[in-house]
Amino acid sequence: MFDLLADPNVWASLLTLTALEIVLGIDNIIFISIMASKLPAHQQHKARQVGLALALLTRLMLLASIAWVAQLTQPMFTILGWAVSGRDLILIGGGLFLLAKGTLEIHHTVEGHEEEGAAPKIASFRSVVIQIMFLDIVFSLDSVITAVGMSDHLPVMIAAVVIAMAVMLFASGPVGDFVNRHTTVKMLALSFLLLVGVALVADGIGFHIPKGYLYFAIAFSALVESLNLMALARRKKAAGH
Repeated sequence: MFDLLADPNVWASLLTLTALEIVLGIDNIIFISIMASKLPAHQQHKARQVGLALALLTRLMLLASIAWVAQLTQPMFTILGWAVSGRDLILIGGGLFLLAKGTLEIHHTVEGHEEEGAAPKIASFRSVVIQIMFLDIVFSLDSVITAVGMSDHLPVMIAAVVIAMAVMLFASGPVGDFVNRHTTVKMLALSFLLLVGVALVADGIGFHIPKGYLYFAIAFSALVESLNLMALARRKKAAGH
């Protein structure tokens, strides 16, 4: 253990891996925030905490079973020359779930209860946690595979995952509250989930979309929306005077 702490390469690996884990967890935070918003206000913070705790447990369990994770990348069967692995099936299933869930949430936001004059439907705590748990497995898979590929030391992988999850836990509250306050931001977040869903399905069928392209699109859209919100705040301030 002391040899690891004295090795600068280990510290460099820890910092790099932690940063990557945080970046890979952005879509997870967005999904958890949107799902938690379906609950009553007094349950939303607890749902975010439970969701991230489950995400941490999932990642640690996957790290502890590195041999099984490695087997997921091995072909299970072949369809028309396409070798299908367990990882492919998980990514395709998770991507399709994200596409369906994002589409339904967008429809509900645009043409939901406001149009019919009905009260908003409140989801159950259990159903929200189960959905968060399912997507955590999908998001954890690439996160863990990245960790395994970047470091040979299990303690370094575990430390990076724990640090990243602590950052996500701190950020989930402000992100969730911000998304709830601004409908346009929620629509943008749902669009991100659709984008991630398409990327997961594409990756599952063997068409890899570099994540740099996705993150650039997300960052650019977030920048534009930030400018819109700043302009709106200035207009409200000017109108107040």
